[in-house]
Amino acid sequence: MTNIGLDLVGQASSLLTLAGEIEGKERSEDDLAYKRDVKEFKNTLLVEQVNGDFGRTMMRQYLFDVFHFHLMQALSDSKDERLKAIASKSLKEITYHKRHSKEWTKRLGDGTEESHARMQNALNELWMFTNDLFVSCDGDQELEDKGIIPNLDNIKTQWDSEVSGLLQEATLTIPKEVFMMKGSRKGVHSEHLGYLLAEMQFLPRAYPDAKW
Repeated sequence: MTNIGLDLVGQASSLLTLAGEIEGKERSEDDLAYKRDVKEFKNTLLVEQVNGDFGRTMMRQYLFDVFHFHLMQALSDSKDERLKAIASKSLKEITYHKRHSKEWTKRLGDGTEESHARMQNALNELWMFTNDLFVSCDGDQELEDKGIIPNLDNIKTQWDSEVSGLLQEATLTIPKEVFMMKGSRKGVHSEHLGYLLAEMQFLPRAYPDAKW
């Protein structure tokens, strides 16, 4: 998990560097990571949920990994050469991430009575955040039309097919009639993000001129 975390930090750094260049306000990847407030973050709700036990961590990781894989696979054909390069480089790492979380989800779901119960509980608690992965925002349609980003409905179709197939293999049941949370693309987050940012941003905000 530490190696996966390092991979994701590296990918985020590349994307934030690109975002800073496009924004044109001379903000670096560190500025965007450490000096934005909660409502300025647009990360999906799923990834800010607490770790919990190992089963919950793996379930959260798997649900995100499948989305991340199909998104980056589509972005590797982007008309924006910089975004295409980042996605193509990241895809090798993300392929491993997905294989790792997939195998653990299947092993624990179809394992002992306790491991199955923990995975089912994790799925029940996390499923409400999955629709938020596919919510579009203002400007997406223009980027789609230019071939820069993919259609999220297409990504959702791929995600639904892969996730439902694996969960069936893992003898896990997708929750029904769940109220689906959303709002991350508008800066609306769960309470957990504030705690994460408080820890992550403390030193850079306390010593803004420090060199790392």
